[in-house]
Amino acid sequence: MVYIPSGTELLNPFQILKKIGVGEKMKVVDLGCGTMGHFVFPASHLVGEDGAVYAIDILKPALQGIESKAKLEGVANVHPVWSDIEILGGAKIKDGSMDIALLVNVSAKEGMIKEAMRLIKKGGKLLVVDWGKGAAPLGPPVEKRPDVEKIKTNAKKIGLRLEHEFKAGQYHFGLIFTK
Repeated sequence: MVYIPSGTELLNPFQILKKIGVGEKMKVVDLGCGTMGHFVFPASHLVGEDGAVYAIDILKPALQGIESKAKLEGVANVHPVWSDIEILGGAKIKDGSMDIALLVNVSAKEGMIKEAMRLIKKGGKLLVVDWGKGAAPLGPPVEKRPDVEKIKTNAKKIGLRLEHEFKAGQYHFGLIFTK
């Protein structure tokens, strides 16, 4: 029988967020946050009461899940935002207002990278974490997984500088860019 890791064992959000430097009083945006907010709630803990985390998704039920979990856990610094993250300016958040943007398991298409670039301030960081091309007992088919080199090329083309590349988990890669 194949052992399949789950949750923080598959991707440890606290370790990854600390690697990019998420800390007190920061503003973080998770583009394509999903229903569970796997990175949203750890980020909300790390930024503290004086920080803010914007959870963006195109699926309204996903945002309702984030909102419910925030209320249930008494988390006041999480702000759900409905938007298509592939449309430049789609998220009704001020340009250059975020310290850190996250693109986790969303294939980091060029339009998404442009929207993240718009949101982060000068010197701010973009974290891209996604499935690597290697064989895995779970995740999308290998041919549907993003091309790391294409992400790097698209990010460079719009003015982001690659700061660090790392293994984000057993099956994931991580890229940290600076604006």
